[in-house]
Amino acid sequence: MTGQVCLDMRNDRHGGQGRVGGRKAGPLDEKRVFLFLQGPHGPYFQQLAAMMRTAGADCWRVGFNAGDAFFWRDKAGYIPFDYGLEKWGNRFDQIVADKAVTDIVLYGDARPIHAEAIARAHIHGLTIHVFEEGYLRPYWISYERGGSNGHSRLMQMSVEEMRDVLAKSPVEPPVSPARWGDMRQHIFYGALYHFFVMFNNRAYANFTPHRGVPVAREFLGYLKGLLLMPVTSAERRIASRRIRLGRFPYHIALLQLEHDSSFQTHSPFATMADFLEEVLQAFAEGAPRHHHLVIKAHPLDDGNIGLRRQIRALAERYDLKGRVHFLRGGKLAELLADTRTAVTVNSTAGQQALYRGIPLRSFGKAVYNKPEFVSSQPLAEFFAGAIRPDRQAYGDYRRYLLETSQVAGGFYSARARRQLLRQIVDMMLAPEDPYEALKSGTAAPRQQLRIVP
Repeated sequence: MTGQVCLDMRNDRHGGQGRVGGRKAGPLDEKRVFLFLQGPHGPYFQQLAAMMRTAGADCWRVGFNAGDAFFWRDKAGYIPFDYGLEKWGNRFDQIVADKAVTDIVLYGDARPIHAEAIARAHIHGLTIHVFEEGYLRPYWISYERGGSNGHSRLMQMSVEEMRDVLAKSPVEPPVSPARWGDMRQHIFYGALYHFFVMFNNRAYANFTPHRGVPVAREFLGYLKGLLLMPVTSAERRIASRRIRLGRFPYHIALLQLEHDSSFQTHSPFATMADFLEEVLQAFAEGAPRHHHLVIKAHPLDDGNIGLRRQIRALAERYDLKGRVHFLRGGKLAELLADTRTAVTVNSTAGQQALYRGIPLRSFGKAVYNKPEFVSSQPLAEFFAGAIRPDRQAYGDYRRYLLETSQVAGGFYSARARRQLLRQIVDMMLAPEDPYEALKSGTAAPRQQLRIVP
């Protein structure tokens, strides 16, 4: 019977139902061996693996640089990979065979080492556990099987399909807390990770960053963010106040990190400058002349691509001088309170606009790109008179996410990790993925978010 359970689970790349004779297989009816690849900066993967071992599973970690090694304290379970990417596929196959791996665990599915591992994991019949920043961040993280973002199962689901499943689950969605975590913790772990990669990476001479950004730039960007946080915070407050006190209607353009996998893999633009040019040109053509445009940078943007300079040049080119405002990160909620529309490539921040009933136009692949609530109008027409989203449809969609792939907690703060670990281990050990578990009625009740003082 155990062999049949193993076969049933491996035949479904999303962690299928694993039924035997009408009985649902238990999470450890077979020996589970988890192979961790690259994770979020910080101790989350190490803590997750510790709980997996307590549950009876074996855990291994492949490390690709000194940052990976530093955040994995179990050296007996650590496997260094210090060759070029061209040798990674064969090495992955060897590790899977040697360790009898049943599951792989990774953060983001688009970086080359993860894309190669996922392709081979399908061949081996492994269960693929993918973590990402929350689609409804910052209060939740995303956990899916098989793929995330443009590779998520959500891309093929309609709102009607989600409603059919929700009809069996009459639970009210959790309310967001007033405050959760701290961006400083995210930046700190990013700086620490890249410090080790930059200064202690001799054993990984063939390591190549997946983002195509020099490690020194990544490290200096995180360090700069930490050191200049008081200055940028003051600058942001001044700029935000100027917008709030202005008597002009405005629209928001939500920027992303240019080297982020979601932008690089699921976007029609090669650079953020290409996106900005399309937005400002359409704004000049379609928006009423008394309307303004607020361009909000990503909170982790280090300023190295010269956004301010590019925006200034584009504003002059399209005769928008005095009507374009640039903000370096910061909280989005206050700005969304008064905006007329929002536009983005495929940022998860777009969901904050939809949650408030604000018309949204996006360009890249995104899990929220549903015709019921994301506009398909030409951009100039959108700025001239956007069609409002169907808030009921978005509410159903959001509730579906909160009952499936969105898990309360976070990767970076200690309190957020504790809350996340209370639920995620059982979800990973379950034979069904989050979407199938809700459909079959086996999903565990979701935790209510706790207020973090």
